This record gives sequence, C-alpha cells and structure tokens, in this order.
Amino acid sequence: MIPSERATYSAIVDRPPIRLPEGNRIVVWSIVNLEVWDIARPMARQVMPAPSGQSPLPDVPNWSWHEYGMRVGVWRFFRLFEKLGIRPSLSTNARVCVDYPRVAGQARDAGWEFMGHAWDQIPIHRVTDQAAMIEQSLATIERFAGRRPVGWLGPGLTETEETPDLLAASGVRYIGDWVYDDEPTEIKTTHGPLVTLPYTVELNDIAVMAVQHHESSYWLQRCRDAFDRLYEEGAVRPKFMAIAIHPYISGQPHRIRYLEETYDYINRHAGVLHWNGLDILRWWDAHAPRAG
Repeated sequence: MIPSERATYSAIVDRPPIRLPEGNRIVVWSIVNLEVWDIARPMARQVMPAPSGQSPLPDVPNWSWHEYGMRVGVWRFFRLFEKLGIRPSLSTNARVCVDYPRVAGQARDAGWEFMGHAWDQIPIHRVTDQAAMIEQSLATIERFAGRRPVGWLGPGLTETEETPDLLAASGVRYIGDWVYDDEPTEIKTTHGPLVTLPYTVELNDIAVMAVQHHESSYWLQRCRDAFDRLYEEGAVRPKFMAIAIHPYISGQPHRIRYLEETYDYINRHAGVLHWNGLDILRWWDAHAPRAG
C-alpha cells in the first residue's frame, strides 16, 4: 500500500478532541539518535566535502566526525538528561549494541526507551531482506536491553511500500517515519493498525545544522518558536513536540549550550509533560479518541 491507502486524509480540526492527564497542554518527545557508520561504505553524511569530487574509501574525516559523537558528544547528552530527569527515546541502530556497548549500556542503565532504527545506517531501500533485518535488529536490542522495542524509525526515515506491514508483523507498535501531524494517528497494515507518533524533521538537528547549515544559536530560536505556538494551541487542544538530536551534531561543544537552553526555556512553563515513545503509546492505547 502507498501512504494514501494506509492513512485517509484527516484534518486535525475535524477529529475528536484529545485530553492529557491533569490538564497538561503539551508533550515533549525527546529522541536521541545513535548510528553505526561502517568505514567500508560511503558515509551516511559528510561534514567535509570529497576532494576533487571523488569520495574516498575509507572516508576517515567524515567517519571520525561521527565517531566524536560516540566518544564525547553523547556523554553531554547523558549528563543533560540525567540532570533534567528525562528518559528519552533512543533511536538506535541495533549494531550500536555490538560496536558501542559502553554507550548502549549507559542508555539502558539510565532507563532510556530503546527504539529500533534498523541494523546500521543505510537506507531501507538497499536492504535485500527487510524482514530478516528487522528481526535481527529487534532481537539484538532485546537481548541487550532486556525488552523488545515497540517503536521504530527508519534510517533517514526511509521505508518501502511494504515496510509498515513487516514492522507490524514483527510486533512493532509505533513508527516515527510519518512526519505529517501534531498528534499520533493510526495507519493500516496487513497485521492491524500501526500508530504514527509525531516525529520531526523541522526540529531535527541534522536538517537544521547539517542540511540547512544554520548558525548554532538558531537551534534555540527555532525550538522556542515551535514550542511557543504549540503551547498556545495546547490550551485548546493539547499538542506534541518532538526534538530529535544526534551526538555528533548537538553534542559538539559549540552547540550543546543551545540544547541545554532549549530545555531550560521549555521547563519554565507549566503543563509540560516529557514522555518517551512508549509513554505516548501507552497513553494512546488507554485514552485516545477513536474517529469513526
């Protein structure tokens, strides 16, 4: 099925209203993305352009740029979320549990929610056996973290037309690839409904910093502007705001202060819930209104 066959059009103003516990007006969903960039392949992203237009293999400068996030940047995230008392969703390549057990173990011990993010960082379209890759990924995380993930985010949000069916068959309950709404929705699969959580490309540090090349301070401005509008609208209809970060981007020393100031700004407001994907899914299962 193509997306329009899985999800019929729904205007947010035409749906039954949603209600959050105790009159809260906004859910902030924090997602930390961890990836494995295989040195034997072209890098998933480049900070240094290829000399003379020729992509070298091995691509040491761009591989080591990403490696900085796993060695240094991610520890700034751990300190920040521990201080804030937030347990984010960890969107992680399953191979992180094998190649970076020190990092994955820290997230596990801190109580972060593990969310499937494929085996390693290549587009889903290049995977020859999706079902096997999905099972390998979920089983690896389950053995390492002690719980099988119920959430999934494709590398680069990539899917094929069959991906939602394969994910639902494997026991996945929610995905973040469909960035088309401010609220959770449900899409059809051959194995029952799959919940879409409102992930983001607009408050995603790859899009803002690595693709659009904004100044570091712009991150704070964009997050504040998004929060202000969603918080205002949340007085009438509660909203969800995702923040998606990568340690080799936001974990850099010249950017981390703006991430810290973003949460400082958000937490000055009453009526804010910090939920991970599993928290949102449990609320949805118990309380979400169902349209006809």
